[in-house]
Amino acid sequence: MFLVSKVFAYSQKIPEDFGYRHLKFKYQNDPVDIIVISKSGEEKTAKPLFLFCQGSLPQPVVKYDETGLYGTLPFDETPFLDDYHIVIIGKPFIPIISNVNKLGANYVYLKDVEKKLPPKGYSERNYLDYYVFRNNSILKQLFKERWVRTSKLLVAGHSEGSTIASKMAFINKKVSHLIYSGGNPYGRIMNILSQSRSFDNDTINEGDNTIEYWKKVVENPNEINTSNGDSNKTTYSFSLPQKDNLMGLKIPVLITYGTKDWSTSFNDLFQIEAIRERKQNLSFKSYLNLEHNYFPIDKNGTVNQEAYNWDKIASDWLDWLEKTKN
Repeated sequence: MFLVSKVFAYSQKIPEDFGYRHLKFKYQNDPVDIIVISKSGEEKTAKPLFLFCQGSLPQPVVKYDETGLYGTLPFDETPFLDDYHIVIIGKPFIPIISNVNKLGANYVYLKDVEKKLPPKGYSERNYLDYYVFRNNSILKQLFKERWVRTSKLLVAGHSEGSTIASKMAFINKKVSHLIYSGGNPYGRIMNILSQSRSFDNDTINEGDNTIEYWKKVVENPNEINTSNGDSNKTTYSFSLPQKDNLMGLKIPVLITYGTKDWSTSFNDLFQIEAIRERKQNLSFKSYLNLEHNYFPIDKNGTVNQEAYNWDKIASDWLDWLEKTKN
């Protein structure tokens, strides 16, 4: 028994095994785990922070298996490390690190594997304002660290993370640059509705089914259901449009999206409105024939997951940051 326990313990990894710092904070008495990625040897060098907001799934930030580390970020972070410390804040009550063999489909952490349920603490906190105010609180605490330069703060998010990032930037005047990737300025429900409409036919009206679902959500917008799927509170909060928050920002904002994403027409519409409002601080970059996660998609709707474009996207982010650094 002792030998087995010893082997099991030895197999457990910690973020430091992969060159990361793991910091622990508190928010409203909740434990908050943070990963900091820095250039080797410059961990204590004062640099601005680049906060990256995770997407919608309850995944650990750091994932690995016996062959090594999985991508912590969807892109190669190395080019950013000359100028930034990258910060990723973990999901509430989700382990910050895990072997992927212990995770469910799509690398999600499940407390109840049989019922495919994440921890109750996660489900109860999985709504927009929790993430926004928690993240801004953590940034305020990080700004007390000597290795953090407070004159600049880049916040970026993809998918659900874009909604969190945009509201954070609207509230937190310390945010100097915002990258809004793969989001929908008119809210999550419009993505769900657009996708539903693609399944409409002569006998099935999936769009109307989604609208009926939305009516039920609006009737009980604060309902939290920990037994199955997203709660009403999750859907409702992430469906609140961010267009006014984005339009109200005066800092440099980069909005990127694939033209085959469900949100494309809404990002196009927002760009038209931004042009009409003469918003010179908003920049838009669309990527032809790429879907939500920037994979190519053909006319038959087949996604080519072998063609990885995230490093190109990140390179464009860097170019934009260089142009707007003053």
